Amino acid sequence: MNIALISHDAKKELMTQFCIAYCGILSRHKLFATGTTGKLVADATGLDIVKFLSGSQGGDQQIGSMIACNEIDMLLIFNDPLDAKDHEPNVASLLRLCDVHNVPAATNIATAEALIHALERGDLDWRDIVNPKK
Repeated sequence: MNIALISHDAKKELMTQFCIAYCGILSRHKLFATGTTGKLVADATGLDIVKFLSGSQGGDQQIGSMIACNEIDMLLIFNDPLDAKDHEPNVASLLRLCDVHNVPAATNIATAEALIHALERGDLDWRDIVNPKK
């Protein structure tokens, strides 16, 4: 599966720790991330991550484009709800795209863990039926 990782400044350490904890599962999938998040996670885990621009420079939109083209199968976006004013439109846009294209999305660690465990069990294979790859 293609998994996108995005985290806002206050959540970058949490995303890094999450990826360290689930490195074994994540290593079996293709990872994409906004620039700073991707660099931090790759440096901490050694995971191979396709890095886009930083979120503020358009990385969120690059990932959004991949979601719209059915090239992302899961989005993990750790968003800071206490400082949402700057990022709120980007998050809302990405989540709308996920809803339109049936992409499972997690905005917090509890949901991200549920998705990662479902991924490990093979419970997310239904995406191949709903959105077949060409």
